[in-house]
Amino acid sequence: MRITYDVYVNVNLTEQPTRMNSLEQLLYYPMGDTMPGPGEAVEIARVGGQGMTPAVKWIRMGLPFALDHINLWLLRDEFEGRSGWTVVDCCITRDEAKAQWERVFASQLEGLPIVRVIVTHMHPDHIGLAHWLCERWQAPLWISATDYYAARVGSQSTTGFGGPAAAAFFASHGLTDPDSIEKIRGRVSYYPSMVPAVPRTFHRMRDGAIVQIGGREWRCMSGYGHAPEHIALYCEALELLISGDMVLPRISTNVSVHDTEPESNPLQAFLDSIDTFRPLPPDTLVLPSHGKPFVGLHERIRQLHEHHRDRLAEVVQACHGAPQSAADLLPLLFKRKLDVHQTTFAMGESVAHLHALWFAGKLQRKLDADGIYRFAPN
Repeated sequence: MRITYDVYVNVNLTEQPTRMNSLEQLLYYPMGDTMPGPGEAVEIARVGGQGMTPAVKWIRMGLPFALDHINLWLLRDEFEGRSGWTVVDCCITRDEAKAQWERVFASQLEGLPIVRVIVTHMHPDHIGLAHWLCERWQAPLWISATDYYAARVGSQSTTGFGGPAAAAFFASHGLTDPDSIEKIRGRVSYYPSMVPAVPRTFHRMRDGAIVQIGGREWRCMSGYGHAPEHIALYCEALELLISGDMVLPRISTNVSVHDTEPESNPLQAFLDSIDTFRPLPPDTLVLPSHGKPFVGLHERIRQLHEHHRDRLAEVVQACHGAPQSAADLLPLLFKRKLDVHQTTFAMGESVAHLHALWFAGKLQRKLDADGIYRFAPN
């Protein structure tokens, strides 16, 4: 059934026009430049006319990074005999985010409780406040098992996001700048600072499972490469895809190799995963975690494949000139100046591109006498 999406503004909105790049111009943004302000919401889907209860509300919260926002979603629901809202994703733990949530509670829930918290994956901007929301509303957490346990380990340790192990891993891939290495080594509590706890129990989400939300079926679609077991949600009745970080309209999703799985091939896993969205209808409205809701899923999948195909070709060409480490390739893959936060993501992504070519048999890897992995053509 073809659904017509209308945008109903129920609060004062912040108008933030942005200049679209050439790839974005091939996508369609039904809401234009309209975005919710802090603690506010945009109703993005109504069924049956303006008098019906909204199916989905869009919330946008600030982040203290270069990627300065995350989109969160409120879905009208009836869960275990309670009428209320299911939340999809949570923002990081910090006072500013809690204050924004308090405004949402006061003005957007229509006097109803939050009855369930769904988290697409374990990255801090998605799961950071899950423990707080679940405790406050006595609501259960729904998430994939892999990401639940990754978040639980991360909240209690330094695994995978900083500290000596991460510094040693990046050094083995050519990051020898003493200042950068020391800063990464010092990020001992990076993940726990944004995810200090996770709920003690959870409901497991897995690929193909059907979640009933508001009397409609939402199908879980697992994705790999960006997170251990990312869960996107698709509702056929509404032709809506909550894509999380798997498909973003303006930027390419970070795909990294981490010190906890140092010989992984996440880029190939990511590219295989986004292809699972191809059977969805061309006019699916995509609700991404960053950027604006858009139509043009198939076009965006094509763009992402082309983007990584071009980067891989550049990497191969560079390796033909001389053996390359991941750090050697940073100026090739990332044209802008990187701070330490961005450098950790960039290094992980550089290794991911090298590993994709290594696993495909197009490059060979050698640990040189200086303890650095370098890649050259077979």
